[in-house]
Amino acid sequence: MADAAALVAEIEALEAKLAEAKASISRRFIGQERVVELVLGAMLCGGHALLVGLPGLGKTRLVDTLSTVMGLKGNRIQFTPDLMPADILGSEVLDMAADGARAFRFIEGPIFCQLLLADEINRASPRTQSALLQAMQEREVTIAGKHRPLGRPFHVLATQNPIEQEGTYPLPEAQLDRFLVQVDVDYPDRETEREILIATTGAEDAQVHQVFTGEELIAAQGLLRRMPVGDAVVEAILDLVRACRPGEPEGAGLAEVLSWGPGPRAAQALMLTVRARALLSGRLAPSVEDVAALARPVLSHRMQLNFAARARGESLAGVIDRVVTRQMGDGSADWAAQ
Repeated sequence: MADAAALVAEIEALEAKLAEAKASISRRFIGQERVVELVLGAMLCGGHALLVGLPGLGKTRLVDTLSTVMGLKGNRIQFTPDLMPADILGSEVLDMAADGARAFRFIEGPIFCQLLLADEINRASPRTQSALLQAMQEREVTIAGKHRPLGRPFHVLATQNPIEQEGTYPLPEAQLDRFLVQVDVDYPDRETEREILIATTGAEDAQVHQVFTGEELIAAQGLLRRMPVGDAVVEAILDLVRACRPGEPEGAGLAEVLSWGPGPRAAQALMLTVRARALLSGRLAPSVEDVAALARPVLSHRMQLNFAARARGESLAGVIDRVVTRQMGDGSADWAAQ
């Protein structure tokens, strides 16, 4: 009983700090509360986030603000077609000492940080994109046969242009699956855009303050994994993920729409992100509503429409909403769109 009371107290204290962090972020990144919550939630889960949207919607500004508020050492890499893996990871150079002795010295690349902004990640070639695979999964890189650990915590927040734009390379499925969530950044509404216009064209830019440290974020990630999850939520996660697979009995009919569906990593992502959403909403435990609300961000980059579905004008968002509605009731599609 005492352990439960202590856990509740820890969760409530974390919720207060998260509320302060969100308030600080909103001073520089106006509106787009859902985008902020999804990215913050990904960091609470110890994961990475892929922000998809047109240029000029504030994606880079959000990541820069998060670096300050969360107290993390941040680096930015602008991905371009001529970027090479060594430009990300670093390289060894041959040094000569005063006595003539020679030795290799490793020069760290920008990936050696705690919060990496991979800007326009799909502008680089697949060879360069693959340089992030080991780092995102294992939090280390291997160079010249030596394993080199990265910062703790380590998060990649990548921005991606819509793949219909010229000069982009679609990310491979293995790399997409390493992103905990895909966050679609849309145009702001009129009132939000008015606030942005006034706030960003004055003599001074809004200032934010640090709320977390790296150690506190790691502790928050550990606390999140201790949050209780009810059996109903666990079953809802399993039902949803399995119903999105065209080869499963629960996914009957999806073979006409999907080439493939989400794997077990999608269920793991939902199990973590529903807890983060509950924390950010000031609740002690997640609900089935959280599962529905996170269906699109967690599943959309882990599924693929087939050619026939694309030709008919189908969208992954529409397919996911239909599955959510079928599995969780008529009101769940509205939650997923929130």
